[in-house]
Amino acid sequence: MPDMDKPGHILLTGATGYIGGRLLPLLVADGWRVRCLARQPEHLLLRVPADVEVMQGDVLDVESLSAVMQGVEVAFYLVHSMGARGDFEKQDRQAAEHFARNGCSSGSPN
Repeated sequence: MPDMDKPGHILLTGATGYIGGRLLPLLVADGWRVRCLARQPEHLLLRVPADVEVMQGDVLDVESLSAVMQGVEVAFYLVHSMGARGDFEKQDRQAAEHFARNGCSSGSPN
C-alpha cells in the first residue's frame, strides 16, 4: 500500500527489464507510489501489483511523455535501445534527451 506521506510519484522506466524488474518490488515494499512507463501497458499490467500505475508512453515519442511525467518527483531511467533496428546509440541518445526535456513536475529532470 502506498505511503501517502511520501511526496509525489516515482516513475520507473524499464520495469520489464532485469534491473527495473527487481527495483519495482523494492519501491512498492517501501511504500512508494510507483508509476511505470510502458510502450505496451497490457504486457506489464499483469506483472505489477494492483496499486502500481501503468501508463502508455514511449521515450522515442516526446509527445507521449508529458502526461506520464505529471506529479512525478523522481524518475528512474532504465531504458536502452540495443535491440532496436538501426543506430541504437543514436536512438538511446534521442530517447534520453526526450526524457530529460520533459523532466518531472518539480521542473528539473531527475
